[in-house]
Amino acid sequence: MTPAGGWPCGRQYTGTLRFHMRLGFDLDGTLADLQGALALEAAALFPDVDPDTLPKSVAPGSDAGPEEAAGRGDAAEAARPDVPLVAHALTARQQRELWRHVCDRENFWETLAEIEPGALARLFHLMQTRRWEVIFLTSRPETKGDTAQLQSHRWLVAHGFPAPAVFVVHGSRGKIASALALDVLVDDRPENCLDIAIDSQARPILVWRGEEGKVPGSARQLGIGTVASVRECLDILESLDRDGAEPGGMVDRLRRLLGLKPRSGRPLEAPSASRASQAIGRES
Repeated sequence: MTPAGGWPCGRQYTGTLRFHMRLGFDLDGTLADLQGALALEAAALFPDVDPDTLPKSVAPGSDAGPEEAAGRGDAAEAARPDVPLVAHALTARQQRELWRHVCDRENFWETLAEIEPGALARLFHLMQTRRWEVIFLTSRPETKGDTAQLQSHRWLVAHGFPAPAVFVVHGSRGKIASALALDVLVDDRPENCLDIAIDSQARPILVWRGEEGKVPGSARQLGIGTVASVRECLDILESLDRDGAEPGGMVDRLRRLLGLKPRSGRPLEAPSASRASQAIGRES
């Protein structure tokens, strides 16, 4: 039973204990290389398709544009089999066939590579030393074998993150971030970051491995900071936490670290989800 005054060590405690950040991380396109795995499956299924038109994985700092990048938003969208993944390389029929093939693979989600080898191990180390709370979110469809959640759990453990908390979720990432009381959510899709900015108090960080000039301008207008890699994101989060930040000033410090202007005294009116989504769609 909860004590009348609340738990003494809860997140609202303002005594001598430090504030500990609660972080959310997307999987596909952010940490897990779904694009590369699907490209291999598509090449095997459709040998007549030009392999150069299939999505490719890229290492951080490469010159590939977002259309070719593994971490581009299409990877997260691919969690819905009815939505095209491989850009314009495959027909709608081929895309459906690809997803039927993928979902027929036993424990497919455990076959993915880590986009940035060592990133998860570093995140786990930081979680231990900085006492962060870390939650992984994914919208993966079910495949043959174990559940998507169990496969994702084992994948995270195999890549250096023991005992992860992972949720298979659908719907607005912003509402999910709000329900989980996240402070920061890291994702590779502008649309997801838009949801987070509008529907929650969490701060979105967009992992954009494409050309910096092609980041949607609306992302900056909505205070969505971008990073070129998970490595850069962890550098920023570690720097943010190094000073023992309290939650009240965390937002402005994070904005400065992401190259955004601190909030003005007068809060801006948040645009509606439909208006902002249309703006990002026009610019991406």
